[in-house]
Amino acid sequence: MSMPAEFHEIAKRVNNWGRWGADDEIGTLNLITDEVVREAAATVRTGRRVPLALPLKQDGVQTGMIPGRVNPLHAMVQINQELFGPGTVACSDDVVTMGLQAATHWDALTHVSHSGKIYNGRPATTVTAHGGAEFSGIDKPRHIVSRGILLDVARALGKDRLDGGHAVTPEDLEAAEELAGTKVRAGDIVLVRTGQIQLCLAGDKHAYAFPSPGLSVRTPEWFHARDVAAVANDTLTFEIFPPETEDLWLPVHALDLVEMGMLQGQNWNLEELSTACGELCRHTFLLSAMPEPFVGATGTPVAPVAIL
Repeated sequence: MSMPAEFHEIAKRVNNWGRWGADDEIGTLNLITDEVVREAAATVRTGRRVPLALPLKQDGVQTGMIPGRVNPLHAMVQINQELFGPGTVACSDDVVTMGLQAATHWDALTHVSHSGKIYNGRPATTVTAHGGAEFSGIDKPRHIVSRGILLDVARALGKDRLDGGHAVTPEDLEAAEELAGTKVRAGDIVLVRTGQIQLCLAGDKHAYAFPSPGLSVRTPEWFHARDVAAVANDTLTFEIFPPETEDLWLPVHALDLVEMGMLQGQNWNLEELSTACGELCRHTFLLSAMPEPFVGATGTPVAPVAIL
């Protein structure tokens, strides 16, 4: 099924192809300038650090819904082995097999395509079985550090957790912006809290996955208008699931990643951050969310830290 006309109309309005040149591979991360980072560093007042990643473990968030996206499988390959002979220092090593989008992660711009294209108008066929992503792999953004802003939509709407069928709208984002007492600005990384990850933390990963609140197809224009650098949230699917429009799967992914060139993050644990922001009465911070530089990969695990 092809994308409907309404989707293509939004796509035209948020399209960033060519904005940073025909050779660009990192999209809206170009908005994180040296000045943006200097201003982000100035938000650190207490030095309080809040981790935002889920543990990497075999009993992780994946349910098998997406083939091949396996939870981390950890194995020891040597245990206290004296590699250089008896009485020498002994080593222990381990190995992990996992889907790169299995837990807390960034989606690379090549994670999805539509109409045969990826970001900046390149052919989707540049993603191959042996080489991965020739362009815009997750190794291309070498550092992701900027001002983070928590848009706590759940709290702004008077809830601890949004209902499973709640599509987060631009109006919801503005209500959370008002709660934060500051405006989203160019180069920001926006973290959208729905509270959905509470289900995962309680051990019910099936309820966490479905049904899930998430971003509405109306939100990409809001992020585009504010020149947001990247967006992450506390859900498995990022956008509302099941979708707003029947049989229109992952339209927000396509608009954000393909048209706008904006990284998305999923499965971020924003619960402790919500508490910290409430206690300190501020919702901005220095955010470090460095991608693991897997060459040609379409996503990466990430262990983000908010520094208040």
